[in-house]
Amino acid sequence: MKFITPATDAWHAALGEDGPQPHPAPAAHRLLTLEQWHAVRDTWPAGLPTGVSLVNTVDIETLVPDLPRLALVALHFPKWVDGRAYTQARLLRSRYRFAGEVRATGDVLVDMLPLLARTGFDAVQMRADQSRDAAERALGFFAGHYQGDVQQPAPAFGRDVAAELAQRQADQAAQCAGQGI
Repeated sequence: MKFITPATDAWHAALGEDGPQPHPAPAAHRLLTLEQWHAVRDTWPAGLPTGVSLVNTVDIETLVPDLPRLALVALHFPKWVDGRAYTQARLLRSRYRFAGEVRATGDVLVDMLPLLARTGFDAVQMRADQSRDAAERALGFFAGHYQGDVQQPAPAFGRDVAAELAQRQADQAAQCAGQGI
């Protein structure tokens, strides 16, 4: 999981004095609203790294024809109890095979990290009062899951769980090798 902070984020919204610019000028790493993207997509240069920010009330299917042109889809959680963005992320990854970055923004808490990872998010911009250290620990809470998810679609009874756990332990041991841990 990639942790994003506003100070180090390479993606920038196209904002004017009164909010989002109606027709932003093309630029690399531009994060556009869906309305901005629809206004400029026909004239937007191909190959330019572009992202779209979606509110969780938008039907993800409206973005499907444009997915090959996008490098980032930022999904917004207006409240931590509103989980519609989880479904949007799962659809992007599972049904539409979106290979770009899927980022969680808004009211994102540490407790949400394991489910964010399981539903297809690979980047997160957490709420300002949340700890990155606690978030990294939260990602390691569970060794595995019985149900399938975006990362491992088969349920536990349909795969070799013992081999997966052995591989995970070997990977962890390799990370610590030579570090005196």
